[in-house]
Amino acid sequence: MKQIKTLLIAAIVFLGANQTINAQAKTAHVDVSEIMSKMPAMLDAQKQLEKLSGTYDADYKKMVEEYQSKLKKYEAESATVTEAVNEDRSKEVQDMQKRIVDFRDNAQKELQQKESDIVKPLMEKVRASIQKIGKAKGYQYVLDGSALLLADGPNITADVKKDLGF
Repeated sequence: MKQIKTLLIAAIVFLGANQTINAQAKTAHVDVSEIMSKMPAMLDAQKQLEKLSGTYDADYKKMVEEYQSKLKKYEAESATVTEAVNEDRSKEVQDMQKRIVDFRDNAQKELQQKESDIVKPLMEKVRASIQKIGKAKGYQYVLDGSALLLADGPNITADVKKDLGF
């Protein structure tokens, strides 16, 4: 009778442990940064941003060169012109400095906004694809593998790329 009790308890513990193992959530991982960096739409977006950045850089350099040439000219002529002219030129140089700083700040803000406007819908598309693949394969959790120290579960990065068409 004692053996039957022990056997019954062992069977209950075994079945309970088996249920615990089965109740654990299925988890997979995906490398979102890899997907985003190789996504054709993202590559096109990066080219657009680089082109816009190049335009801003060229305009900025032109403004700085103009400022430097005027500064040199005004410094060379400062001894030969009146005090009033020197004051006007000083104000002009200060205005140019302010315009250059404002231009740089606005260009940076516009680039950041443009990048956000481009990346946000692409990220949403990737997120939707990850959810679709994760649900289709029965995963309760899909983690971004770029931040994981140990990624023991299945990697669905290739499946997401395929779903996105690249």
